[in-house]
Amino acid sequence: MQRRHFIKGSAILGMTLVTRPLLVGASGMFHGTRQRQVFRILKADEVNVGTLPVLRAFAGNHIDRVSPFVLFDEFGPVNVTPGSDPLRVDAHPHAGVTPTTYFLEGSGHHKDSLDYDFQIGKGDFMLFSSGRGAIHMEESGQSLYDKGGNYHGFQIWLNTPARYKFEAPSTTVFRYADMDRLQTSKYSVRVVLGEFNGARSNIETHSPAFYYHIHMEPDARIDIPTNPTHNAFVYQIEGSLELEGPRQLDKHQLALYERGAENIQIYARKKAELLVLGGQPLDEPVYSYGPFVMNNEEQIRQCMRNYQSGKMGDPDLVNR
Repeated sequence: MQRRHFIKGSAILGMTLVTRPLLVGASGMFHGTRQRQVFRILKADEVNVGTLPVLRAFAGNHIDRVSPFVLFDEFGPVNVTPGSDPLRVDAHPHAGVTPTTYFLEGSGHHKDSLDYDFQIGKGDFMLFSSGRGAIHMEESGQSLYDKGGNYHGFQIWLNTPARYKFEAPSTTVFRYADMDRLQTSKYSVRVVLGEFNGARSNIETHSPAFYYHIHMEPDARIDIPTNPTHNAFVYQIEGSLELEGPRQLDKHQLALYERGAENIQIYARKKAELLVLGGQPLDEPVYSYGPFVMNNEEQIRQCMRNYQSGKMGDPDLVNR
């Protein structure tokens, strides 16, 4: 797979490597030919996006291990007091990439140059398929302004395959009923994208991808089946996990997995909450400049010209 090219000035930045001591296994997990092995464990970095503090797990790096995804941010949890100014990211463009937003708590307000203006809330999932280019604004929602509460979720960018880079942009919101759920006595899995043991999401993407939100009870083990040719990674939201090796994954850390085997084995000694994502690597060149993610430098320059000439919309109108 070709590694991405970094263009000077890009807002897509890096990540911190974490080395962890090996643990004494408590789960009974063992090495096998069907078990995926951990490639590396990383720690998310604190950054600000607009007025919003986020934890950035990756951004334009580790493409060989995270494609078809290219950026991973956890926003919050931030406690919003009633009547306070919204946490806001002013109008900005995107092209060639699909930012996805998933709310764990609170509510958000999205407005864009495609004439969408709506509130999204807990459990909702939004895809802003930017295609050849569009502008959007994001901020905490009206219910948080009225009542206060926690603002917490994820914005994770899904790269767009080359043949779709210049299609017409679109915005789509999916509600709780669009995402299937698998429940057992030891864990629950909400299938945001893809399919897991018969539970299936109705959300379609340009290339195969999966996105699971998992809660685990104490002394729980889960085996997550994957296509061995696809990438996979795990992000720890709360608690800690024992992975193969055995290795420990702590809060706000991300485990990248090797390809070539099927199952991801996870054990939780205590309650834990995590995301598991991945999909078919696009195996295409990645050129990035801030919010533009394309396949060559000329495409990036074309995006810049289109934005500056107003072809992606008027940020002043979106900000109103």
